[in-house]
Amino acid sequence: MPENSNQSSPGGRPVHGNIGPTELRALGLKREDLLDFSASISPIGPPEGVWNAMRSVDLSSYPDPECLELRETICRHLSTSSRQISIERVFVGNGSTEIFHLLTRVYLAGRPDNGIALLMTPTYGEYDGACRLAGAKILNLVADATKDFSWDLGAAAKLISENKPNIVIICNPNNPTGVYLDPQEIEFLADATRDAGGLLVVDEAYLAFVAEPWDSLALMDRPEVMLVRSMTKDYAQTALRLGYALASEEVVTRLRAFQPDWSVNSLAQKAGVSALEDAEYLPRAREAVFSAKDFLSGELKSIGLEIPNSEANFILVKVGDAAKWRSLLLAKGLVVRDCTSFGLPEFIRVGIRPLSDCQRLATAMTQVSETVR
Repeated sequence: MPENSNQSSPGGRPVHGNIGPTELRALGLKREDLLDFSASISPIGPPEGVWNAMRSVDLSSYPDPECLELRETICRHLSTSSRQISIERVFVGNGSTEIFHLLTRVYLAGRPDNGIALLMTPTYGEYDGACRLAGAKILNLVADATKDFSWDLGAAAKLISENKPNIVIICNPNNPTGVYLDPQEIEFLADATRDAGGLLVVDEAYLAFVAEPWDSLALMDRPEVMLVRSMTKDYAQTALRLGYALASEEVVTRLRAFQPDWSVNSLAQKAGVSALEDAEYLPRAREAVFSAKDFLSGELKSIGLEIPNSEANFILVKVGDAAKWRSLLLAKGLVVRDCTSFGLPEFIRVGIRPLSDCQRLATAMTQVSETVR
């Protein structure tokens, strides 16, 4: 059944990973003294060619408001001999977060009924934040923690049929649980959304680090489906903010009408082109994630911690008191994500970093486990 979400800070803004400068100053810490496991990005750093690409940018010139070169590169990167992605179906944003805020302005804000959104939760807090800013009615279908955080898709279809949401948003694989729906499950949601006259938005921010992903680009044949991807996570470029959406020409045109010119800066555009052209980067990043993830999961399970299966480049760990564990690990120079804002106060989320960093974290978590027993 739908429930209200709890994904905002006391100031009303969505809660994220990372550790902000205000908290650092209050604790007397420096960012360079910490290992940050709270953000889930590629563990091998940005592609080497990105730096030279950014140096070629003329800082005295305006960015290309159409992101033409980057969109063309995305099309080449995704197209195959059997499927061509047209540039008219690619939309680039200042991070995927901007895309979600534009999406809610287009499909929810200003409607007589203020619009309705269905969110598959627990999930990324910006979905809820963007919907609230749009004044929308928000429905949440909460995953069952006793069943590996799976959703009752029959209940989802019933909610969609009865409430006819304008947009349905699902993160696949999901943040923070790592649950990854198969093509039949996504098609089932797409059918229900189509029949209700809505748009199904599939956020694939962590898709690059799924061991055996299915071909979601087949969904491009469905005008009621929109895919969103994050280049900042795939290529460790979080400081630049870069994401893109794949949708029908109609959806892209509507989003573009609401996006300010020069929203995506030239440095980000050049970095994106360079990253996509490095064909060897993602295989190396995936290998680094898989080996470190296997090690860390094994070590934490060996000390009695519960870890639900995750198909993403992070793991969810049941520790009992997430806030306490975060504090104790922070004292050791390690930052993890307290999942209380997701409605999961017993869990922390741990992003996968290089193997040596994961070895340090495993040692620290073993020590904390002995302390809190």
